[in-house]
Amino acid sequence: MSDQTEILRLTAFAADPSGGNPAGVVLDASALPDAEMQRIAASLGYAETAFLTRPPTREYPGRAGIRYFSPTAEVPFCGHATIATAVALAGRGDADDFVFETKIGEVRIDTRRTADGIVASFTSVEPRVEPIGASVLEHLLRLLGVDATDLHPDYPPRLAFAGNVHPVLVFAETATFDGFRFDPAEVRALMDAEGWAGTVTTLRVLGPLEFEARNLFPVGTMTEDPATGSAAASVGGYLRALGLVDPPARVLIRQGRHVGRPSLLTVDIPATGGIVVSGTATVIS
Repeated sequence: MSDQTEILRLTAFAADPSGGNPAGVVLDASALPDAEMQRIAASLGYAETAFLTRPPTREYPGRAGIRYFSPTAEVPFCGHATIATAVALAGRGDADDFVFETKIGEVRIDTRRTADGIVASFTSVEPRVEPIGASVLEHLLRLLGVDATDLHPDYPPRLAFAGNVHPVLVFAETATFDGFRFDPAEVRALMDAEGWAGTVTTLRVLGPLEFEARNLFPVGTMTEDPATGSAAASVGGYLRALGLVDPPARVLIRQGRHVGRPSLLTVDIPATGGIVVSGTATVIS
C-alpha cells in the first residue's frame, strides 16, 4: 500500500464503530491505476473500498467520479461505501449535497447533521424487478438447504436491481432465516455465473414496514455483509413493484446480527423514481 495514498476507514449504517459495514475511502485516487486500487481494496479486506477517481474541485465541490472495488473485483455500485464517502466529504465542509458519477450512472447524495452525526441519503437509479428463472431459483434454494415451501407466500422471490442485481428471498419462519447454512464457494460460483455483482438478499418480516436482512456476499474471508445499501434500495424497488407497500413509505431494514455488527438502514420509497437509502457513518480508529 502506497505511503502517499491516504485511506480513510469508516463504518456505515451504524452510529457505533463496532457496528455497521466497514469501508475504505480514498478521497483522491486520480493518480491510481486500476491494479493499485484493486490491491488497496484487497489489502484492506473490507467488502468494498471507494475511490474518488475524479475528486471534487473548488469549482464543483459537490461532484465527483467514484469507483468501487471489493477484495477481488470492481463492482458497479456500493451503497455503504457511498454513504461512508459522502459523510467523509461532508465532514470536510466542502459541500452538503453531492452527485457521484458511477458505473451505473449519476447517484445523488444529500447529507444532514444530527445528534448522532452526519446522516447521508443516496437516491438509487431507477429500480427494476423481474422473475428469477425456475432452475436458477431451485439451484439457489438448494445451496441454502431450503425449498420453496420455506418462502413467505406473500413475498414471491424476484431479481431486484437498483444499482446491482440482487435475488430477493423472504422466509416465512424466523428459524429458517436464522438457521440456513451455505457453502460460500458454491454460492459465489452461482453468483458469478448469473452476473450477480451485489449480494444474495434474504429477509424475514418484522412488521408491515420493517425487515431483518441477511445479505450473502462470499468474497475473500467474508461470507455475509453487515449492511448493504444497494440491497436495501433493491428491496425498496421490490416492495413497490409488487404492491407490498403503499408509497410514499418508509421501511426499516435491520442487518448484521448474524455477523456481530448490527446495522440499521432506512429506506424511503416514493411513488416513482429512485429509492432513497439513508444511514450514518462513523470513523474506525
